[in-house]
Amino acid sequence: MYMLVNCSNCHTPLQLPPGAKSIRCAICQAVTHIAEPRNAPPPSTNTYPPPSSSSVVPSPNHYAPVPPSSHGRKKAVICGISYRYSRHELKGCINDAKCMKYLLINKFKFPESSIINLTEDERDPYKIPTKQNIRMAMYWLVQGCQPGDSLVFHYSGHGSQQRNYSGDEVDGYDETLCPLDFETQGMIVDDEINATMVRPLPRGVKLHAIIDACHSGTVLDLPFLCRMNSSGQYIWEDHRPRSGVWKGTNGGEAISFSGCDDHQTSADTSALSKITSTGAMTYCFIQAIERGAGATYGSILTSMRATIRETRSGGMGGGGPVTSLITMLLTGGSLSVGGLSQEPQLTSCEPFDVYSKPFSL
Repeated sequence: MYMLVNCSNCHTPLQLPPGAKSIRCAICQAVTHIAEPRNAPPPSTNTYPPPSSSSVVPSPNHYAPVPPSSHGRKKAVICGISYRYSRHELKGCINDAKCMKYLLINKFKFPESSIINLTEDERDPYKIPTKQNIRMAMYWLVQGCQPGDSLVFHYSGHGSQQRNYSGDEVDGYDETLCPLDFETQGMIVDDEINATMVRPLPRGVKLHAIIDACHSGTVLDLPFLCRMNSSGQYIWEDHRPRSGVWKGTNGGEAISFSGCDDHQTSADTSALSKITSTGAMTYCFIQAIERGAGATYGSILTSMRATIRETRSGGMGGGGPVTSLITMLLTGGSLSVGGLSQEPQLTSCEPFDVYSKPFSL
């Protein structure tokens, strides 16, 4: 059983092998030494948040394990943050979480018991989308994964950037996700997301990330970005860091759809709709699947981009199977989006032919 400890320098959660007395952080390279406890009381499993005097953090085993299957397991983490009652409030993110959960269960046959939902509406304190809980959910998602497993990480909330000083970002900035408590606990940086969910993936395991946030193009720090023009032609840009650090997987497959390029912002669908709202990227992704454009990664990306482009002239309205999906969940109305300039992005651990590779979760 691995114990989780925080890096003494950057506070990234690290998996300490049994019996180890120290561990080196893969992100900042600092060595954290584990002191032997003296007359320590038995650990409590009911303390939340963890005592600030300890570097030990809650185990991802708090979440129920998913039983293995001869066909592989399906596991998902869905995170929707509205930042309710703050100046950062967003309108559509919890609706995004509801719609993605519905899609995964009913379209892709994910067992409901294998989906961890992190929203402010959850009563379980371990499922509120704080920085620590999102970190633990990411660990849970990849923990014990085996060939044949399909993993999904969906995030809808604020995203941001911060200056990168290591020289491993093409544009000089790290991309970040903003947990509910980011103003006091800080953001989750792409280096940590990559180290937690991407690099451990063994051969035969698939991870799909669907990120509906600003500045999210390369938020998983995957090595290759599909640069596609308006006519659907594309090239793979090489985003491997000059330092030579490998940001790909351990043989598995990691692919991310994100709401916009690193320098862009993402919107929700409340621009024209007075009924309800979702994130524009989540809406367009679900719409691509529901309208039959989900055969390949290229068809999904081009469908999402076409839907976004339609909104620039105010031409997109509700309608089609996706509306029935969302209205079943929400209010019985249709959705509209207007005035968006974002361009959904596709990144991957390896280049591939986006128009021939079948999409599956």
